[in-house]
Amino acid sequence: MRRYDVIRIFKSKFLLKDFFTKKSFIHCNNYIYSTRFLQYNYRIRMISSSGEVREEEKNEVEIRKKEIEEKLCDVNRRIESIAQGKQVRLVAVSKLKPVSDIRFAYELGQRHFGENYLQELAEKSEKLPSDIQWHFIGSLQSNKCKMLAGIPNLWAVETIDSTKKADLMNKACASRNDKLKVFLQVNTSGEESKSGIEPGECLEVLNYIQDNCNKLELTGLMTIGALNRDDSNENQPNPDFVLLRNLKEEFKKARGIELELSMGMSNDFEEAINLGATNVRIGSTIFGSRPSKQELKRDNI
Repeated sequence: MRRYDVIRIFKSKFLLKDFFTKKSFIHCNNYIYSTRFLQYNYRIRMISSSGEVREEEKNEVEIRKKEIEEKLCDVNRRIESIAQGKQVRLVAVSKLKPVSDIRFAYELGQRHFGENYLQELAEKSEKLPSDIQWHFIGSLQSNKCKMLAGIPNLWAVETIDSTKKADLMNKACASRNDKLKVFLQVNTSGEESKSGIEPGECLEVLNYIQDNCNKLELTGLMTIGALNRDDSNENQPNPDFVLLRNLKEEFKKARGIELELSMGMSNDFEEAINLGATNVRIGSTIFGSRPSKQELKRDNI
């Protein structure tokens, strides 16, 4: 969609008629998913013909930067408090968030970011510093492996879930200088709606990657876990996390290889760390809520 169409739709839906002047124009510094997303996520800069950014915009930017700073610092503090000196990697999940938000977190020292959608990851990686370490955490499509492997600072793919995808990713990485880190995604909750390999097939695929994929570095196991878990028994540990930890121990016993555990998100990362997580994926607690898939489809322009 052309910029003029975006302006027309945005103006008609959200702005007063006298908001625009002949000397002003709207500049969206990121691609647009929907007018609703644009309304509460995208930074709209009103720039005069002289290039002067309005004072209100400067204030809005500072407010947003401070908000991300406070939330990111709080998450890091909570991680350090539970980890008790153990190394736990924070992956800031930035899907459907503007480049400006990621840059704010980057300026605060955050380097690992997670994205779910390949096209979004590719575009953001071109606009942001090259020392960002990207994690692909979305569903991996077989026909997208080559494009994914072409992102220079892709640090890890956390959603390998079959020998077929491992093979395709391995071939796609042929021209990469370094091995690409991969996590095997396990469907620990047994939900049909979730991706991931069955726990009973996990060791077989781990062995296959280790023995046959010379361009991949087998790094760990990953699970999302049940989103609607029964928390009535507070004394019972999360069964998804326990299962993933047990699979890790089985593989270590069989091959002598220590794997990482990527588990825990905004609502359960502290419990995940207690149960052995070395990689936590946190989004909304840092960047705020995201629009649902239904909202994006309904308001798509």
